[in-house]
Amino acid sequence: MSGKTAVNTDRRNKYFFGLGTIGRDMFYTMESMFLTYYFTEIMDLPDGTVIALTVVLTVLRIFDAFNDPLMGVIVDNTRSRFGKFKPGMLIGGVIGGVLLVLMFTDMGLSGAAFIIIYALIYLGWDIFYGLNDIAYWSMLPALSTDQKKREEIGSFARICANVGMFAVVVGITGATGALGKALGNEKKGWFVFALLVAVLMMAFMLFTLFGVKENRGYFKQEEKTTLREMFKVLFKNDQLMWVALSMALFMIGYTTTANFGKHFFKYAYGNEDMYSIFALVLGVSQLFALAIFPKISKKMSRKKLYSFATILVGAGYILFFFAPMQIVVIGIAGVLLFIGEAFIQILMLMFLADTIEYGQLKMGKRNESVTFSVQPFINKIGSALSNGVVGVTVVIAGINEAKTVEEVTPSGIVTMKSAMLLLPLVFIGLGYFIYLKKFKIDEKKYAQILDELKARGDIASTTDSVVQ
Repeated sequence: MSGKTAVNTDRRNKYFFGLGTIGRDMFYTMESMFLTYYFTEIMDLPDGTVIALTVVLTVLRIFDAFNDPLMGVIVDNTRSRFGKFKPGMLIGGVIGGVLLVLMFTDMGLSGAAFIIIYALIYLGWDIFYGLNDIAYWSMLPALSTDQKKREEIGSFARICANVGMFAVVVGITGATGALGKALGNEKKGWFVFALLVAVLMMAFMLFTLFGVKENRGYFKQEEKTTLREMFKVLFKNDQLMWVALSMALFMIGYTTTANFGKHFFKYAYGNEDMYSIFALVLGVSQLFALAIFPKISKKMSRKKLYSFATILVGAGYILFFFAPMQIVVIGIAGVLLFIGEAFIQILMLMFLADTIEYGQLKMGKRNESVTFSVQPFINKIGSALSNGVVGVTVVIAGINEAKTVEEVTPSGIVTMKSAMLLLPLVFIGLGYFIYLKKFKIDEKKYAQILDELKARGDIASTTDSVVQ
């Protein structure tokens, strides 16, 4: 393949891969950040039902997370004329989209029937979202083994992901409110918004399905992965295990803070409408951070960049916790916090990708999808625990039963702020400490791994075959 063709393919893959996740992250954000709010504020469920549903969904999220490696095996073992990643993306996306709409449908149920039906719908959604997510992200390391190219592709993909996420975060209050007024029912407004998100998820995914070209001739053909080998891939790759633990602690903290957003502005700040403005500022901040990441990474090592990002996050959390209820101060704290978290997000993605070649050198097989099954596993564990924290906190703080802002006591507000800001800071700090002590794949080590793989014939010296 000529140099010019390779450059054109890299550029095409960067944009079409990234655009595919705009709708996917709208889809995920709808569930991960607003399902608890939907239950407590829109469905107006009683405390007993909220607690029971929180426990059931938390258990299901943790249980289903352990299915993700199996989904990884399915994707890794896929052999089709469309490649091994795209079939899982399509099947998981279509079925997951239908189940998302059902999750935000008022079926007129209550009590045990409500809990059982929603639990089954959620379990199905979680399984098929996992299949889609693993197939999508495990395609990234198959597009290039060059760290800087991966950073460019990954950074643009994270930009698109954040566009999708903040489109929902910024737009959901106004959109559901307007739809609710037009349809005469707030629940119907949320249903139509969920339907729109599901349609957009499929529309944007077409960019990746039809636009991305895989590098199939670059890697040695490998035998299918057995279930026994799946455990070997996961547990004998020590670097994968350490980055997974660090990533899990970060995601628990990050999602806990994000999931409290609407509750904070409604009950602590006292103006729910400011949430959308605040989210817009944070969205722009994260997009800016992701856009400049490739340039900064050329001047700073990943270790120094992670340290800098963690300092920003810590400063943001502390300022946020002690900030007076003034949007300027809260906004500055949020910008520091979310710029730092944007850097950490892309770094974690790159760390995870690099463990694939490490595992290939150590165990003889790439297993991109089994390796990347760790990401949705972590996201689900993080979402489960963070939603559990939110669900329990809003009950303990007296927020769920409050009919007006004035009914929430000052101690209730402090309880919410502590769970939203101080607890996540502890988790993120622990994740950074584990990375410093245990993760060994820096830029020099990765280059050595690639040289050994090329010498062994496991990967080609150049990309010699690219087919769709």
